Amino acid sequence: MTDDRMNGSAQYPGYDVLAKRNTPSWNDATRTAVDRRLAVTREPRFFDKNEFATLEAICDCIMPQHPVEGSAAQGPVPLAAYVDEGLFLGLGPGYRNAQLPPAPEAWRRGLAALDAECVRAWGEPFLRLAGDRRRVMLERMQNGALDGSEWGDMPPKLFFKQHVVTDIVTAFFSHPTAWSRIGYGGPASPRGYVRMGFDERDPWEASKATPGKEARAARENKRV
Repeated sequence: MTDDRMNGSAQYPGYDVLAKRNTPSWNDATRTAVDRRLAVTREPRFFDKNEFATLEAICDCIMPQHPVEGSAAQGPVPLAAYVDEGLFLGLGPGYRNAQLPPAPEAWRRGLAALDAECVRAWGEPFLRLAGDRRRVMLERMQNGALDGSEWGDMPPKLFFKQHVVTDIVTAFFSHPTAWSRIGYGGPASPRGYVRMGFDERDPWEASKATPGKEARAARENKRV
């Protein structure tokens, strides 16, 4: 699990990837794809309301967020909504571990099993637990220390690794808010990237701040 420090934008001050929207860096196909990501509904379509609220609480533990100052992407990233949409549309990598059921079943079983484990351990489901107890239960899942019958033949540790972490972190880094935080310029269509060597940067890419040169980086990032 992460802490809040990874979500800062201090490394790329003044940079907002959406400022590229109407520049030669992006074409119509790119703009359409990005607009679709920004328009993802915040209402669940795959999960029921309780499952969705539980997933949101899990996302807050795995990837706590702060908005990016000045970003038009309007953070934080709607992580639970992205996971929900992927399951509703049947999206995925096209493969799965043989020890796990298909993703929709894995998520529903995993959330139900986690709630059952929380009730046994603390007397309340995950959503009603305080933050420190939520983290304890997720860490137990991560370490393979949960063994309730509700999991069936699905290993909790594997579910945590291949769905809880992977799906949530993938959702975060697929959103323009995250791109601004890491200095990513978005899809490379049509302009592409030319300078591919180590520590090289094209003029239209974000400038990373170094100690004492934050103002310079901010000026360059407003230009790109």
